[in-house]
Amino acid sequence: MAHNVIAEGKRCLNCKKPLCRPGCPINTPIPQMISLFLAGDIKEAGRIVFENNPLSVICSIVCNHGNQCQGHCVRGIKGEPVEISTVENFVSSYYLDNLELEKAPSNGIKVAVVGAGPAGITIALKMAQLGYDVTVFESKAHIGGVLRYGIPEFRLPKSIVDKYEKLMRKLGIKLKFNITIGKAIGVEELFRDGFKAISIGTGVSWPVTLNIKGETLGHVHYGVHYLANPEVYELGDSVIVIGAGNVAMDVARTALRRGVKDVKIVVRSDRYTASEEEKEYAEIEGAQFIFNKAPVEITDKGVMFADTKCDENHKVIYTSDKPELMEADSVMICVSQRPSNLILTQTKGLEVNERGLAKIDTDGSTAREGVFASGDVVRGAKTVVEAVETSKRVAMAMDEYLKSLPKD
Repeated sequence: MAHNVIAEGKRCLNCKKPLCRPGCPINTPIPQMISLFLAGDIKEAGRIVFENNPLSVICSIVCNHGNQCQGHCVRGIKGEPVEISTVENFVSSYYLDNLELEKAPSNGIKVAVVGAGPAGITIALKMAQLGYDVTVFESKAHIGGVLRYGIPEFRLPKSIVDKYEKLMRKLGIKLKFNITIGKAIGVEELFRDGFKAISIGTGVSWPVTLNIKGETLGHVHYGVHYLANPEVYELGDSVIVIGAGNVAMDVARTALRRGVKDVKIVVRSDRYTASEEEKEYAEIEGAQFIFNKAPVEITDKGVMFADTKCDENHKVIYTSDKPELMEADSVMICVSQRPSNLILTQTKGLEVNERGLAKIDTDGSTAREGVFASGDVVRGAKTVVEAVETSKRVAMAMDEYLKSLPKD
């Protein structure tokens, strides 16, 4: 493994104007990282990457590298790009395992972070390093959000997420689990108890429904729920997965690995929205793709699908009025996710848009003073690296806001 990483690093041209770096949503210092790594200073290579992206080791695994850093590598123009993700994973893993973060002296100011997904982890780490007294409120039993409950173990081992929980505790971050802010306790109580700023990063863990007949039947499930706890589901021998994104691919691959013999991924249009890599993995592992089929009704025996036709922009322009039954023991709906916005709708002064997402200013501040929001609850279902990038900026804005408050 190490020789492969070194060999990949040596393939880097160390371009004067690297295209890989602007191709990364968080502008990872890739050439500098590789140069330091090859020079034997893996600790410094890890430091600059972690400082730029605290979740670098996770992003090195789950990012769509073909569309981002590696997809912009100059070597890829006439050949194979440098496997930047391989080098970043090696460097970041080493650094995280040997990390001793320095923390600024405590300033005694309390900060609440609601949600412990990628956005919440990033903000909690950044604010704790700046000396704030950080408490994280998480509705589940562990940190991670989509990292733990939305990405299968075979793609992202939970042990990596566990390392961040240990790191947060070492920094003095308080973790409160199994509590949903917006129910018994809300923003008002947080301010009452001395928190001076609140960050909301509750993600998009609620499924979007199809709104068709039969969706409440017992053999019909939502992909985001299935991925959170697949072992409690009995799906039978055949499953229809409705959707074309990475969640649909993860659901299909998980079902196949758990013994389902026949998995069909059925897509309304003529293309998939998942990454090419994830689509290929699903295919190789046995999933069958069926395009141009729109679900119109779910029955006890399966799904009634109507044929569709698309224009040159892949938009459905025709749907047949003669649906046909596609039989299956279970149905998985994976068309999209919507924000877990209970805290937004239950808090005075906060605003949401027509999609239920938090309305914010450019710095992440909401209409309610002292309340900020970042990650998917603001932008919808995006990538981990995009959540980290926005959350870094929101952490800076929170710091500036708190420093502007009058001293008690």
